[in-house]
Amino acid sequence: MNSIARLSRRRVLRGMFDGAAVSLALPFLDCFLDANGEALAGTGTALPVCFGTWYYGCGFNPGRWEPKTTGPNYDFGVELQPLTPYKHTLNVYSQMSALLDGRPPAAHTVAPAVIVQGTAPPTADLVLNPGPTIDSLIADVIGTRSRFRSLEVSCTGSAASSHSKRDGNATNPSEISPLALYMRVFGPGFKDPNAAEFTPDPSVVVRRSVLSAVSEQSSSLRRQLGAADRAHLDQYLTSLRELEQQLDLQLRKPAPLAACSLPTKPTETPVGGEVGEVTVNHHLFARILAHALACDQTRVFNVMLSDGLSQLRFAGEANTHHLFTHEDPIDERLGYQPNVAKFFPVILGLFNQLLSELQAIREGDRTLLDRLLVLNYTDSGFAKNHTTDNIPLITAGSAGGRMKTGIHFAAPKGDPVTRVSLTVQQAVGVPISTFGTESNRTSKTITEVMA
Repeated sequence: MNSIARLSRRRVLRGMFDGAAVSLALPFLDCFLDANGEALAGTGTALPVCFGTWYYGCGFNPGRWEPKTTGPNYDFGVELQPLTPYKHTLNVYSQMSALLDGRPPAAHTVAPAVIVQGTAPPTADLVLNPGPTIDSLIADVIGTRSRFRSLEVSCTGSAASSHSKRDGNATNPSEISPLALYMRVFGPGFKDPNAAEFTPDPSVVVRRSVLSAVSEQSSSLRRQLGAADRAHLDQYLTSLRELEQQLDLQLRKPAPLAACSLPTKPTETPVGGEVGEVTVNHHLFARILAHALACDQTRVFNVMLSDGLSQLRFAGEANTHHLFTHEDPIDERLGYQPNVAKFFPVILGLFNQLLSELQAIREGDRTLLDRLLVLNYTDSGFAKNHTTDNIPLITAGSAGGRMKTGIHFAAPKGDPVTRVSLTVQQAVGVPISTFGTESNRTSKTITEVMA
């Protein structure tokens, strides 16, 4: 028998360092996978599909970002040119709108609410609607076997900068520190899936027992409550059940994942909206998230590069990206706002940075990016006027072969953005046939990009 055939995906490299035993996990070598690099050869188990969102505020300039042709082999508009290195992994969607249905325009918030929740906010002061966002709906399907249902990060220093909602009006807060995210994922609670030995953490056993005891008393308490309090208790118990599931996973030896490796632990970094700070923190977040996915610590993530009132600013410049969208005059010769346009290479360069980290993790002949689907979205068709038509939307990755890539889809004008929302949910396996409400309700996926 060939020696390669005897290798196991549990195999690690062992040695000594400073008198201590060390082990190093092997990557997903070809011999661990099937002929297509899509599943583990020993069990035929498909590598899990993953999903992420990547949000930035204030959009692009109408007429300058849209590809000029549709279908495959399209040419980027001038403002999307920085994405050229990853064009083959992307789909671009144009001419889609967030429809208001008579509700307030709610500048910078209405479009994200429609994209991730399917309906416009009922009042101008609500950032999002009650109820779950699509990342939570997706996590309910693909994220129940991972340690974290989802991971959220904000690159400009606000924990409240998050669109991810599980239920009610409770938003899943973002991590603002790469070091804090690293410790949360790869700190003391992390169990190396490739380690030869596994010992459950006694503190996890105790926490699991306490939560179980509390859960067992809930039925009696529920009968004593009114309808409103029962709803609050049910929401609380749902969160407890999710925590119990996470603790249960920590009490079992994780399945080996040879592509899993720990990123370098970051130092504490300055947090803020200055482009240099955001670039450093985004790079660290991207690397940690990529390794968290490769180690199956999560299968869903959400990145907020900036919120709708984009606080990105260049060093030495008082005005932010958002302020420039309203105060920078349109240059009559150029036909656009030159100070606003300076932010687009930065924004798209950072999206490239995330894709690079995902692409760098090899899994046989494929990469981590191949089994991901990342939704890149924003809040405005034209930030200067707070328009919600022709909102730029991009997806990256093929969701493990479930999506075609390298396609520009131009919708009939006025089609709701929820067509993309429905399409990405179906692509990652959510059993859903319609999404959205009123004018934003749709049962039409974008079949042109579905494999």
